[in-house]
Amino acid sequence: MLPKRTEFFELLAAHSERVLAGANAMLRLVTSLGVSKQDVAALTEEINMNEASADQIKAALLTMLHKSFVTPLNRDQVYALTLDIDNVMNAVQDVAQAVSMYNITESNSESHALASMTVDACTRLTRAISSLKDRERSQETVNLCVEIERIEEKSVAVIYRAIHRLFETEGDEVAALRAMRMRQFYALQEKVLRASKKSAQTVEEILLQNS
Repeated sequence: MLPKRTEFFELLAAHSERVLAGANAMLRLVTSLGVSKQDVAALTEEINMNEASADQIKAALLTMLHKSFVTPLNRDQVYALTLDIDNVMNAVQDVAQAVSMYNITESNSESHALASMTVDACTRLTRAISSLKDRERSQETVNLCVEIERIEEKSVAVIYRAIHRLFETEGDEVAALRAMRMRQFYALQEKVLRASKKSAQTVEEILLQNS
């Protein structure tokens, strides 16, 4: 039996919930591009606030990990999952910051699809981490992780399609620079999904080692 240290599970769940909140704000931000600069600015700030809150939770987790003699999961596993969740949040923030950095002033179907996939993946990640404390729900948790991995795999086709569209027609120097900016923006969106997949794989490893 695992020791009853619910604080770790509660903090891990809270950490993933901040990531999901950030992902939802990122989707709304992408939708707002070319529509409302005020909304884009407000949503960027919302993402930054979620990232700051996530950092506080991460710090609390690492402090508790350092001070605890007994943990409900392997100490290295808790540490790895905490950092994986943090990487997802940081990647979401990178997307938000790239909007102003690369002067992204419009959205398109591919960018919106990637943002929607991110919300889907982060929703499942939050559910998987929330159920991690209940060993009777291990199969449900595994299924959620598999779904996250499939979402990331499907996103690759969206990335390829998006990049192909950027370079399928020749244009002037302005068009070329825009293509380069959008390609980097897509890459940052893809980074969020890869980080989500890595978190899911860590959850699967935890389940395997504690089965």
